[in-house]
Amino acid sequence: MKAREIVTLQRSLLHDTEKLLNQQIEMEGKSSAYYLSMASWCHMMGYANASKYLYVHADEERMHMMKLFHYVNEAGGHAIQPEITGVRHNFNSLREVFELILEHEIKVTKSINLIVDHAFSAKDFATFSFMQWYVTEQREEETLARRALELFDIIGEEGVGLWTIDQELGKLHDKTAGNQQ
Repeated sequence: MKAREIVTLQRSLLHDTEKLLNQQIEMEGKSSAYYLSMASWCHMMGYANASKYLYVHADEERMHMMKLFHYVNEAGGHAIQPEITGVRHNFNSLREVFELILEHEIKVTKSINLIVDHAFSAKDFATFSFMQWYVTEQREEETLARRALELFDIIGEEGVGLWTIDQELGKLHDKTAGNQQ
């Protein structure tokens, strides 16, 4: 038996699961790039706290990608570095940025749920267990995105509204950064 055949036989990750996990790796990589682009736009527009908030989230999404990357490889699969293209760099408003974030986080949640459902159906309990962290994380991500977006309705964007929203986003950033430690 050749060395490659031995390694293949020791594989514990199903090919279908590997494919789904690599799709999630790509989604997390795109999330990181997307949030980094949003952070840069916010920085350029003078929304200092919003940019800090998004820089933290860009790093967090990359960490999510790397966690999946390691899992796939450690389970005998082959994690694939995604090609990141088509990242948007300009936005119409700060509100639009946060509307897009919530929309994106909902898509990520659906993708995570698809993997969890697949793992459970395939009786891949190791992957099912591993993905529970992502299930919990996505609930937190969606809640945070909703809280950020609610600031626009509660405070309003007129007068000093955008400045106040940016200040409040800084408080959300501080809470998020505190959870990272």
